[in-house]
Amino acid sequence: MKVVVFDEQKDLLIHPKSVKPIVESLLLAENALSDEVAIYFVTVERISQVHEEFFDDPAPTDCISFPIDKPGAPGYHILGEIFICPKTGIDYLLQSKLKEQNIYLEITLYLVHGLLHLLGFDDLNEKDRKKMRAHEKKLMQRLLEEGHLLY
Repeated sequence: MKVVVFDEQKDLLIHPKSVKPIVESLLLAENALSDEVAIYFVTVERISQVHEEFFDDPAPTDCISFPIDKPGAPGYHILGEIFICPKTGIDYLLQSKLKEQNIYLEITLYLVHGLLHLLGFDDLNEKDRKKMRAHEKKLMQRLLEEGHLLY
């Protein structure tokens, strides 16, 4: 599987080689196959631009996903693109009661969240949000047990 990583930000050092094992582990856990996925680590300005362009909301956010091919589509399969803003995560932790939480754990959660969106999970209503959060928790536990975390 091809995991393309673009790091367009300087707020948090992220080693691109730490991304692929997370993507592969999650897809294996979900019994999903794909040939390619793209992950972008971007600045607050870039995530705000993407958020405004595609969702008519200029506010910064932590993660935006764009599915490309539906799971199970024939031929070369591109799962999609995920835009993650590490600075949003840093700011969130600094402003919350989670100040001591590992920022890499938070950014890994954003990656898991984005991948679940690409696989068809949604969080627009309370029922779906609870289901997605429970699934995120289960997958994060799996990643931690396997020793997979962004760094």
